[in-house]
Amino acid sequence: MAADLEMNEIHWLMDMFNTVDVGLVVLDRDYKVCVWNGFMENHSGLLPSAVKDKDLFDLFPSIDEKWFRSKSESVFVLKNRSFTIWEQQPYIFRFKNYRPITGKADYMYQNATFIPLTNTLGEVSHICIIIYDVTDVAVNKKELEDLNKRLEQVSQTDSLTQLYNRGHWESTLHQEFLRVKRSGGSSTLLMFDIDHFKKINDEHGHSCGDEALRHLSDLLRTTLRETDIAGRYGGEEFVVTLLDTDKQGAATFAERLRALIEANPFVYKHTKIEMTVSVGFAGNSPEFAKHERWIEAADKALYYSKEHGRNRVTDFEDIKNDA
Repeated sequence: MAADLEMNEIHWLMDMFNTVDVGLVVLDRDYKVCVWNGFMENHSGLLPSAVKDKDLFDLFPSIDEKWFRSKSESVFVLKNRSFTIWEQQPYIFRFKNYRPITGKADYMYQNATFIPLTNTLGEVSHICIIIYDVTDVAVNKKELEDLNKRLEQVSQTDSLTQLYNRGHWESTLHQEFLRVKRSGGSSTLLMFDIDHFKKINDEHGHSCGDEALRHLSDLLRTTLRETDIAGRYGGEEFVVTLLDTDKQGAATFAERLRALIEANPFVYKHTKIEMTVSVGFAGNSPEFAKHERWIEAADKALYYSKEHGRNRVTDFEDIKNDA
């Protein structure tokens, strides 16, 4: 009777071992496979008889061997459990993902537990690795992170021009103001707006005005360096923070932008619409107590351009005694 019960218990244990929804792998000290349960068989396509006594790294070359050995050796030597999560290491075994709900994932994300197994002498002769399929959790977390990034981007972006909106652009200018005040260097703030923009709206409608803003934004993007920060300040007025750019570099950028816009009209309902811009810029200065003064200086240079013929560039340094 007792023998029958013991055999039943062994049968139950083996049945659970092969049907449990986690991977169970036992390795010896030479990283040869000793135990391989049904989960591992189902996801790898390899029968236990095919992997028994085989070198793990020969069977799965995609395993990061250096990382895996380092993780396992601490378990062998210190006799303590060790854990790894998918954020640190997306997977140990590169198994395909077959879950319909998380079909966007190409492979199974895995958490894992490394457990020391001792022999009768109390020595760690083997380790057991438990593999947990956490694809649902990982994909949901990644989708949430992506959504938050998109929402953050939307909150920083002007919907019409796809440049930074005023709030975000001014925040970056404030940070740059503090940086140059602390560390020195030359950065320049450039402001410009479309000449006679009201006339475009009045003669061709607000849809044409919107197209003019988008067209100008596209031209502006072609002139920007990776470090430049451009935004829509409001209405038909735009701003560019030119990082690590002195007066000469800013003047060159501004004139190139002015000429580019003048030379590239756009077509709206079969009508060619020509545009020019007035530009003003101001380099950072110790005289500016806060970043708003920097904006005011560039704005005064812009309006000097508008009041003195439009379609021109003005440096605040050249007019500050008159401003």
